[in-house]
Amino acid sequence: MSTELWRHGALELAEMIARREVSSREVIDAHLARIDEVNPHLNAIVRRLDDDARAAADAADRAVAAGEPLGPFHGVPITVKENIDLAGTPTTQSLAAFADAIAPVDAPVVERMRAAGAIPIGRTNLPDLGLRVFTESSLHGITDNPWMTGRTVGGSSGGEGAALATGMSPLGLGNDIGGSLRNPAHCCGIASIKPSTGLVPSATVIPPEDVSIMFQLMAVEGVMARHVADVRAGLQVVAGPHVRDPLALPVVLADLDPGRRLRVAVEPEPPGGSTHPGVAAAIRRAADALADAGAEVVEVAPDTYAESVELWARLLVEEVRSQAPLLEMVMGADGYRFLTFAMDLYGPATTAQLSEMHAARNRIEKQWHRFLTEHDVFLSPVWAQPALPHGYDVASFENAASTLEVLRPVVPLNLLGLPGAVVPVGFADGLPVGAQVAARRFGDLVALSVAQLIDDVLGDGAPVTPIDPRR
Repeated sequence: MSTELWRHGALELAEMIARREVSSREVIDAHLARIDEVNPHLNAIVRRLDDDARAAADAADRAVAAGEPLGPFHGVPITVKENIDLAGTPTTQSLAAFADAIAPVDAPVVERMRAAGAIPIGRTNLPDLGLRVFTESSLHGITDNPWMTGRTVGGSSGGEGAALATGMSPLGLGNDIGGSLRNPAHCCGIASIKPSTGLVPSATVIPPEDVSIMFQLMAVEGVMARHVADVRAGLQVVAGPHVRDPLALPVVLADLDPGRRLRVAVEPEPPGGSTHPGVAAAIRRAADALADAGAEVVEVAPDTYAESVELWARLLVEEVRSQAPLLEMVMGADGYRFLTFAMDLYGPATTAQLSEMHAARNRIEKQWHRFLTEHDVFLSPVWAQPALPHGYDVASFENAASTLEVLRPVVPLNLLGLPGAVVPVGFADGLPVGAQVAARRFGDLVALSVAQLIDDVLGDGAPVTPIDPRR
């Protein structure tokens, strides 16, 4: 049995360990063996924690034997993106300059996962500083897509996406300022959620400890897995106020009202660019699944959709521009090349223009709030295309602009602080397609419940082996 334990989900493994059907040590060893088997093909996990993980597993097994209280992920392995502090390991941000930046303490999300019984077994790859949606690192190299060699896993939590999709880990931690929890879920065929801003705490002891205004408004920590139920349980573990983050709020998350018919807005072909027919068809299939389950489904998008996409880019690019000299010093050539294309695409803004943009953000936020009051969720693609070839975004200025067009469905949620759950809903050109379920701020459980409804009908959830024969 132990050689196949990597096929199980996180909650399922925790239940098996608690019932003493299998030991945590067996679970850890099975996942480490799986890493041996598939990671050389993918380069998803860039630092292994074998000895520490086995020691923690033995302690977890002693706790089970002693009848101690067990957390929801007791004895279960997890992986952690290498821009999140994990005590005793470097928070590299995928930069050579930070290769030895050892964190002495855990980030809040890691601390809470450990308190829930989870055991870190590895650190996962990301692009330089997480400022690219292709996981191509100047420190660690490229992470390949398990479904098709030569295609991206998305980014910036791309190492997590590939590790989870292939059974190297059942649960992972990442973050998101421009789809970085959701892009890899789409490209790799897994589930995830970008939480509401203010729900999950974030903190680091690696400079710079204080982040810029758009990172405060738009960046979030989150959870990824193969199963929606694992994402939901993981979110509930990491959410809530923390002494190290004054922006993390004590909120009560609402869920679906079982006494009222679900209202779904869907846009299979989002405004502002083209959409691959296979992607649009997969989103319509997901909408049909909800309609068959009794939901009221209408094809409509917020009026300010295209405006919100451009505003996200203009605000974020302006912050990048202000830090460009420092970024050029520490980033690899390709990572910085993409940023220069983005800066060329969106010219410098004056102070007055920046003020106007922030006022526009507030106006758009109110419009989306009304829209997501009339509709419980907004269903759309994650990307408008299947996973793109490696290096596509930096091959030319035109490709960089095209890349921003491809990821347009994810960025309004960052601009506005809204939650977005992702669930795999099919394939296009042999590559996975993810559906994004957006909800009102702090409607995270609503988004996850609707994602679960879709997954109950369309879900597969089986780990893939590179290169998977289903491609």
